Amino acid sequence: MPRFSKIYLAGPDVFLPNAAEFAAAKRGLCSEFGLQGITPFNPDLDMSLPADWLWRKIYQDDLAMMRESEAIIANLTPFRGASADAGTLVELGWFLGRGKPVFAYSNSAAPFAERSRIQAAMAGEPVSGLAMEDFGLADNLMIHGGLTLPLVLPPDGVSRPFDSLEIFRLCLERVAG
Repeated sequence: MPRFSKIYLAGPDVFLPNAAEFAAAKRGLCSEFGLQGITPFNPDLDMSLPADWLWRKIYQDDLAMMRESEAIIANLTPFRGASADAGTLVELGWFLGRGKPVFAYSNSAAPFAERSRIQAAMAGEPVSGLAMEDFGLADNLMIHGGLTLPLVLPPDGVSRPFDSLEIFRLCLERVAG
């Protein structure tokens, strides 16, 4: 496995109430492994600016950070649904489409099919009438198929809190390997 120096750290972590501290903690862990973690979090961004300008600025800033990164580590812990965060999946696809290494982890130990059934039932969808992807994977098969190394999951089969860094650290160990 080649060494990387700059790794883009994707995930819905920016929505945490302590997003700045969380981003700093992830960058610190990357440093322990000789990596530079690049987090898509800009605390200096003026959030009072018009929404149309703001979202475009965030998008452009994130693209610039992705361009300067050699690989991605994506937090695929389910977010606002049965699967990973939609924005994170776009970032993962961006790296995949450029032939750059794609690594990921999830703090959830529940299989994708189980989470999908629960999500469908909560939405009132007729679960019996829908085909459910059930390959025993932690997320959609296309996500697993695009990863450079297997998705890093809780080794004991017990889900961790969303903001736990334990599985992220395990992912870093494998990437830095």
